[in-house]
Amino acid sequence: MTYGIKCIGLLTSGGDAPGMNAAIRSVTRSAIFNNIRVKAIYRGYKGLITGEIKEFQTQNVSNIIQQGGTILKTARCEEFKTIEGRKIAYQTMVKEEIDALVVIGGDGTFTGARIFAQEFNVPIIGLPGTIDNDLYGTDSTIGFDTALNTIIHAVDKIRDTATSHERLFFIEVMGRDAGFLALNSALASGAEAAIIPERETKVDQLEELIKNGFRKSKNSSIVIVAESEITGGANGLAARMHKEHPEYDVRVTILGHIQRGGSPSAYDRIIASRMGVAAIDALLDEQRSIMIGIVNNEIVHVPFTKAIKDDKPVNENLLGVLQILSI
Repeated sequence: MTYGIKCIGLLTSGGDAPGMNAAIRSVTRSAIFNNIRVKAIYRGYKGLITGEIKEFQTQNVSNIIQQGGTILKTARCEEFKTIEGRKIAYQTMVKEEIDALVVIGGDGTFTGARIFAQEFNVPIIGLPGTIDNDLYGTDSTIGFDTALNTIIHAVDKIRDTATSHERLFFIEVMGRDAGFLALNSALASGAEAAIIPERETKVDQLEELIKNGFRKSKNSSIVIVAESEITGGANGLAARMHKEHPEYDVRVTILGHIQRGGSPSAYDRIIASRMGVAAIDALLDEQRSIMIGIVNNEIVHVPFTKAIKDDKPVNENLLGVLQILSI
């Protein structure tokens, strides 16, 4: 494919995240503003293979900026992982006269986009839509701030019963082997500790917690745990506590998919809107195979290879702040 883009395809893929609809709205209206047609692709890469595609006008994205989830739906697609499936997807693009793609999702979405772009010379721009905030090259992903606020509202309520019954609560949050939600929500909710996979290979965090005497001045405690085989998850840690420290009254709460839903925060709506416009600007500037990120409140371009392969470090200084404030 050459540049001179007249029509783009737009899809969401992977896990849904609050703010995806704001991004869909922004990409659509920015493209139309620049005289580029928009073909909305339903159910991610699966829809690109099956041809579940509809042309969008500006009214198709009216009144969606406040909605959670994604109006384009999302689905896993094993077929797109095969060269045969990707050939069908490319044939669909040719049939629909789609010159380039804007994809909204996480590392799995960008991995597929990178391969597809290489095989068929397709210009693709990615927007980071994931509550995990685990993509390298951006301070925040679309959906992270909303999920964070959902967690702290839940923890506030759990603290009421933890205090009433003088219990230790392990609260498990999402993150898929990344501790950004756990660490930041622990600090924002006044939790006593966060157990994250990034530190588990360095130290036994549960044993460290006990040794530090985390309940010496309190009658209840909240510990936020990142979901991960590395940490053992909330149930795994609770089982250890029952076995090694039966003197504690331990309870577990797994917040689960409540973290994905809900109306996006103002911050997520704003960055989704900015990133959507930046995606069209990038295509007009003949960029390809990049993720739109935000660093120090400025838009940046990150190659797919770096966004996917490079590890995004957690700010371990926040652990020190959390320890100081938990006395």
